[in-house]
Amino acid sequence: MRYIPLSSDLFTKNRSLFCEKMKPYSIAIFNSNDIYPVSADSTLPFQQHRDIYYLSGIDQEESILLVFPNARNTSDREILFVKRTDEHIAVWEGEKLTKEKASTLSGVQHIEWLEQFESVFFRLMKEAETIYFNTNIHGRSTSEVQTREDRFIEWCKAKFPAHQVASSAPILHRLRAIKSQEEIDTIKKACDITEIGFREALKMIRPEVWEYEIEATFGYHFIKNRGDGFAYTPIIASGNNANVLHYIQNKKQCKSGEVILMDVASAYANYSSDMTRVVPVSGKFTKRQKEVYQAVLNVKNYATSLLTPNLKWSSYNKEIGDFMTKELVALGLLDKADIKNAPKERPAYRKYFMHGTSHFLGLDTHDYGFQEDLMQANMVLTVEPGIYIPQEQMGYRLEDNIVIQDKGIPLNLMKSIPIEIEEIEMLMNQ
Repeated sequence: MRYIPLSSDLFTKNRSLFCEKMKPYSIAIFNSNDIYPVSADSTLPFQQHRDIYYLSGIDQEESILLVFPNARNTSDREILFVKRTDEHIAVWEGEKLTKEKASTLSGVQHIEWLEQFESVFFRLMKEAETIYFNTNIHGRSTSEVQTREDRFIEWCKAKFPAHQVASSAPILHRLRAIKSQEEIDTIKKACDITEIGFREALKMIRPEVWEYEIEATFGYHFIKNRGDGFAYTPIIASGNNANVLHYIQNKKQCKSGEVILMDVASAYANYSSDMTRVVPVSGKFTKRQKEVYQAVLNVKNYATSLLTPNLKWSSYNKEIGDFMTKELVALGLLDKADIKNAPKERPAYRKYFMHGTSHFLGLDTHDYGFQEDLMQANMVLTVEPGIYIPQEQMGYRLEDNIVIQDKGIPLNLMKSIPIEIEEIEMLMNQ
């Protein structure tokens, strides 16, 4: 890993908060992700499962975390199982975690080699009544791949059919939605690395540059500054490509007079940032481009101002929709008839702004959290309104990362990243 390890105190506290929510006499298991194959002997770069990382800080494959708050033996209440290393592995794959290093990173005192898992697990299941499985209940999940967690659940149910089962996901969705100060600082570090990439990209954007060249500039500066790399697949969309919400081909040459929508950000220590900016290929916005851009920025600023504790998501989205409608009328894109005749389930503004304004941000770009709950202090959200006008070859989205605070105005972790029209044009024409 390139990043500086986070404090083990963070992970110790996270485990403690999780254990407080568990049923009596229950065990919870968290598995690392697999290393996924491509073909032949090729594999994708390893990405740790965010839940085991959140609870242990361990960023290595073939690791298992076991927590059992009511274990008779206090040393069995937290156990971390890691892959045994040897000279052969060290030569071919590099350094792996020793027991001592795993304990230092995680704060877990009881470390075992992975091959001991079954015998230890069988011994402790004699004391347990319930087993917590770490199922994925994220609303956006569409994976068809069987995970290491899935295989463990199948195995465990076959071995222990009489035990009660529970899901760790509802607990984690609420815990992970509220960030500690160290987590907020880590997301801010990812935002700062994203800012470096953006400022460098502004220097090389010009007519005839290719979208993938811009992508490469971001990637270079993310890694150069100890970031994990892209927090998600980057979108570099010039001209009408910006009207494809998840355009990721990044293969078009940028032409004079177009604008480029760049939804691209760095991760750091597995925590994501999430930025979108729109800039003119030629370094200057046209009058119409400025009008649309400013309308999106107005909505973003208004949405940000609403983010306070105890706000309902439904109220938040309703207010933003009303504000966006006014901006679209001012742009000549909607009139009173459009608004009146639109069905209630699809307001008129949805023709030009068809996605949500905010999502949770953290270890996952679309992080855990329940939108049925009220907003709370120390939630980190994106704010990303957009206006998409295919008939004018224009797609605009502006996005910052915001911390809800107990008192005062929301904290914008991307406040220093240029977004005002005048500053972007100035930087591009230096």
